[in-house]
Amino acid sequence: MVTGVNIPEAGDLDAMVAAIDHLPFIVAVFEGPELLMVAANAATRAVLPGRDFLGRPCREVLSDLVGQQFVDAYHEVYRTGEPITGRQWRAHLDQPDGSVHEMFATFTIVPWLAADGSVRGVIGAGFDVTEQARARQAAETEADRLRRRYEQSRDVVTELQRALLPSGLPVLPGLQIAASYLLADADTAAGGDWFDAMARPDGLVALVVGDVVGHGITASGTMGQLRAVLQERLDDGASLTEALAAADRFARRVPAAHATTVCLALLDPGSGELLYCTAGHPPPLVVSAAGETRFLPVTGGAPLGTGGAFPVQQDRLEPGDLVLLYSDGILERPLVALPSPPASTSLPLSDSAPDSLLSSSATELARVAADAAAGRALRDPSATVAERVCAQTIELLVRAGGHADDITLLAAQRVTVVPELVLERAADPASLRGIRVELGRWLTALGAAEHDAFVLQHALGELTTNAIEHAFSGVSPATTEPRTIEVRAVLTTAGRVEATVSDHGGWRAPERQPIRGRGLALTAQLVESLRVEPGENGTVATVRHPLNRPARLLAGFDDAPRTPEPAVLLIAELPSDDETQVRLAGPVDAASAAHARQELLRRSRGGAVPMTVDLTGVTHLASAGVSALFQIAEQHHDQKATLTLLAAPGSPAREILDLVGLPVTP
Repeated sequence: MVTGVNIPEAGDLDAMVAAIDHLPFIVAVFEGPELLMVAANAATRAVLPGRDFLGRPCREVLSDLVGQQFVDAYHEVYRTGEPITGRQWRAHLDQPDGSVHEMFATFTIVPWLAADGSVRGVIGAGFDVTEQARARQAAETEADRLRRRYEQSRDVVTELQRALLPSGLPVLPGLQIAASYLLADADTAAGGDWFDAMARPDGLVALVVGDVVGHGITASGTMGQLRAVLQERLDDGASLTEALAAADRFARRVPAAHATTVCLALLDPGSGELLYCTAGHPPPLVVSAAGETRFLPVTGGAPLGTGGAFPVQQDRLEPGDLVLLYSDGILERPLVALPSPPASTSLPLSDSAPDSLLSSSATELARVAADAAAGRALRDPSATVAERVCAQTIELLVRAGGHADDITLLAAQRVTVVPELVLERAADPASLRGIRVELGRWLTALGAAEHDAFVLQHALGELTTNAIEHAFSGVSPATTEPRTIEVRAVLTTAGRVEATVSDHGGWRAPERQPIRGRGLALTAQLVESLRVEPGENGTVATVRHPLNRPARLLAGFDDAPRTPEPAVLLIAELPSDDETQVRLAGPVDAASAAHARQELLRRSRGGAVPMTVDLTGVTHLASAGVSALFQIAEQHHDQKATLTLLAAPGSPAREILDLVGLPVTP
């Protein structure tokens, strides 16, 4: 490494300058603390035409490079005595005609040492590598274009795969289901793996994992057709053999479906009875509540379209047991030795499992699945056991050695049935928050996804608000009977929440009051169905809404932390320290909407001055809050003042504001 250069003293400097003038690369010599230029060869003058060089400071000679780090580099070498090297640095140089020339330089700046070893100046030597840099840029641009084209084509197949797979998995009484799908780690598009879980009218739950041979659009399209065939037959009450026979007939007609493997199971969540068939597919893995594992015996079924039969075998899951269906990508991944567990924690495999499964990959699968189920792997308290098994098993097994094929995992665990929710509360707006909290706890116990919990809490919040307002409408004022409402909710075997809100008053049509009047309309938009039945003893409002938990098409393994919900509505000023720039956080419901309306109108002088309201932190925006915002917007409109509502996409407030048509800024 060059650390410094000794140049002859002044007597021989002229000869040195004459010599370096013929060098075919850029050379510039600067002297003293001001770095006065004392020499520049012809190559240097060619890239810096029309400049006055000699005797002038570096910052003047290279004034157009002051902000481009070159001048700083010269001074840094003089200060430290340490050389600096740059590779293909881009530079913009001012030309005599006013234009700007772009060039790329590879250079080295070294200290010029005096006879006593002190730093006398600096010497810069460089090459104009603009042509090489342009060629590199062109190659990178072309490579990037090809990469984007490839990724776009792959994304099309991936999106097709996503569209053909279930959008969610049913939340069912006594059963928690989860699935994860990880795309191949190779340069191939999504393959033909698929999973499915469906609640049948007879109360049984069908579980399916299949694998179509190949990758790309053909495999994905074939997968979608096979899934539709099995889904239609299973929903119609067909047995396992009948459903697989229908899929087999399809595979004989469609070459792309030939040799598709399937593991199909029917599970009774109540009794735990499990019927299953492995049509050329690896058999299910059972993880017991005690952490023991066993692979079920293969049934001997042949892949679809190959002319074989589909025998069925039976097993039984005890409460707490989990059954895992998977594609062979989790077994065929490159093996990386994992630490062996202690003998006391060995995980026995079924003696009936095939020899090919009694391998390192199967042993690791069983061990890691058991660790994930028991919570001994990664910490994820918000996930169900089935979700931990599906997500963490994939992550822990593939992160060291990768995987060449798609991997699909589908898990179902027998759990305790969550009892019906029954709440009887005073007909008072102060009861609303407590009802919402109890409903949230019940939905969490069921395993409801965040969006479904949001929908049902909002919908039932509107109905309970309505019920409270006319709980005893039409009842004699002399009555001493306590004013109460009742909320009931149950999860059906079809995976739907059926909830009723009852009062003891007479029906009143919705009123267009300042902060009321939109509750039923908002509820009807949120849930699958709404029915209101007035009667002699009161009004009963019923909502039905399916519960689904999303499956995971994995590209990573990180989850955003949840933010706890504020218990009460908070109104605070934004950092601008202006009382018309405010942030709301917490619930805006019938109990708090009037206060929010009053406070916002006070701060905006009754709508006379512009105002900004950030609603991103609002956790529950009821129709009372929506009506309050509409009234505030009308006040501002009448007085020609601007009202800006802010709500981040995906936030609870944004979803409601989009439903009701209030303009909002992301």
